[in-house]
Amino acid sequence: MISMLCQQKMWGILRQKVVAGGGSPLVRIQPAVSALRSYSSAAKEMTVRDALNSALDEEMSADPKVFLMGEEVGEYQGAYKITKGLLDKYGPERVLDTPITEAGFTGIGVGAAYYGLKPVVEFMTFNFSMQAIDHIINSAAKSNYMSAGQINVPIVFRGPNGAAAGVGAQHSHCYAAWYSSCPGLKVLAPYSSEDARGLLKAAIRDPDPVVFLENELLYGESFPVSAEVLDSSFCLPIGKAKIEREGKDVTITAFSKMVGFSLKAADILAKEGISAEVINLRSVRPLDRATINASVRKTNRLVTVEEGFPQHGIGAEICTSVVEESFGYLDAPVERIAGADVPMPYAANLERLAVPQVEDIVRAAKRACYRSMPMAAAA
Repeated sequence: MISMLCQQKMWGILRQKVVAGGGSPLVRIQPAVSALRSYSSAAKEMTVRDALNSALDEEMSADPKVFLMGEEVGEYQGAYKITKGLLDKYGPERVLDTPITEAGFTGIGVGAAYYGLKPVVEFMTFNFSMQAIDHIINSAAKSNYMSAGQINVPIVFRGPNGAAAGVGAQHSHCYAAWYSSCPGLKVLAPYSSEDARGLLKAAIRDPDPVVFLENELLYGESFPVSAEVLDSSFCLPIGKAKIEREGKDVTITAFSKMVGFSLKAADILAKEGISAEVINLRSVRPLDRATINASVRKTNRLVTVEEGFPQHGIGAEICTSVVEESFGYLDAPVERIAGADVPMPYAANLERLAVPQVEDIVRAAKRACYRSMPMAAAA
């Protein structure tokens, strides 16, 4: 009900603003020339925070139907400063501060998307999206199918997901498996600045609802970005993984922060003569099964890494895909690395034990390559 009551107001505000400027809200305007285009072809460093901010800025400049909403996205510049400067540039009609009521503003966003706008809804943490899950699943994800393709819901739900540091069980849950189990949603999980920029642009341009799972601890991390990535037309395909490091002995799949841990593990393994191929999933729904299976058919071994709970996890789905499509190529049992099967502890020492570490990935890869005693035998 909230959705339908508020969508007309949102559309009316935007229509008045655009028509007053002599344009139509249905016509895509040319993107503003970004200062980033002046960069040379040599790789530059960019934080994940700046990558997300620039993607939002460029998409809002290119399409007047894109607007942002969430707690503290405007006056406070965003809880994590992802939306810094956007209120000053686009005004309160397109950067909307909301009350602390996820169910309310998510319903407004879905209603606006029904009407043809392109909301980007920020959750201060995806743990709070549980307050709004009815709108995300029942209103956004299912509407296209239930309307026989007549209704598109072009909306992005974004914010930090998974463990941060010392914030307890109610702020540390990884929801990748939850949302990727639902037909009608696309679920993306960026690792690098290139991922963040290219995938967020793709999410905003997509005609269907996208859950965009960021990681708080990655916001301040810097990554090299090319001139191509910095171009305002840059966009990554949804559903395509990236091979971050090629190898021949074992395949390691990961997403979000765990990609960095897997790359560090691969460096350690290389010193011991094990060549690990690291796949950055980027998209957990749809899942790039072709890239994963092609890698396993080359390396004949698989280690899956995620920080979410082990039961019904992303790793379990990947294992099933490999067993179904590439079982004959496996030379060792599949290894799954996941978070502990408990709510996240608050104590720092216990928190570290509850989240996968680099050494866990190294041990699993060695087991897969028969370089160490299996855990069952050691017990």
